[in-house]
Amino acid sequence: MKTLRKTTNIFIGISIIIVIWQLTTMLFDFEEALLPPPLMVAEGIVSLIADGTFFEHLKVSMYRFLVGYLSAVIVAVLLGLLLGRMTKLWDIFDPIVQLLRPVAPIAWSPFIVLWFGIGSAPAIVIIFIAAFFPVLLSTVSGVKKVDGTYLKLARNLEIKQPQLMTKIIFPAAFPAIANGLHIGLGTAWIFLVSGEMVGAQSGLGYLIVDARNLLRLDLVLAGIIFIGVCGLLLDKAIRLFERWIEKQWGIVPND
Repeated sequence: MKTLRKTTNIFIGISIIIVIWQLTTMLFDFEEALLPPPLMVAEGIVSLIADGTFFEHLKVSMYRFLVGYLSAVIVAVLLGLLLGRMTKLWDIFDPIVQLLRPVAPIAWSPFIVLWFGIGSAPAIVIIFIAAFFPVLLSTVSGVKKVDGTYLKLARNLEIKQPQLMTKIIFPAAFPAIANGLHIGLGTAWIFLVSGEMVGAQSGLGYLIVDARNLLRLDLVLAGIIFIGVCGLLLDKAIRLFERWIEKQWGIVPND
């Protein structure tokens, strides 16, 4: 019943957007070159899927994203678990992290290209940077907020490392870590697409730029829709992973 209600709400929301979109093109008499109507964009979506163009660019973007994002998550979680427990060491690193965190990953692109060359490597590094800081900060925050009762109980039961980290600290900090995974995913996906729009010759971002150069705004909007849908599905995948972890630990998620 809950799934049906969610599906119905999604359908209603999409329908409202399409109706507003269609009415806008009709009432304001936009030319198709300025604002393609929904049907024209739908035909563009079908054509990109039918000739394989969408899947070709999606494959490249997903490879870059998964390598960069997963690498950032692994490094950030491991480092966050350690620094969250080492308060004095974190006090030294925290100002450095706070200094680097606001800098957009794209700002590092001149150095990244010089250091890593051209191709997929620069995009992967940009994704790594974009995802690393949200996951690191969320992990450190989660570790610091672990209930002291758990730690006292672990000491009473003489639970030592690495069991203390894997059985007590990590599960207790996981809700905060999961929040960082969602934030990092959104940030990394945004910068992947923007990076591909600037200096790549493949990927979903490049697909939009190429369509713009051809003055095919229907394909530009089709690419934007593809990016939004893929980002939504990736976020849903993280939520499924989060639910699976919670089930393994016997935690009932609050729906």
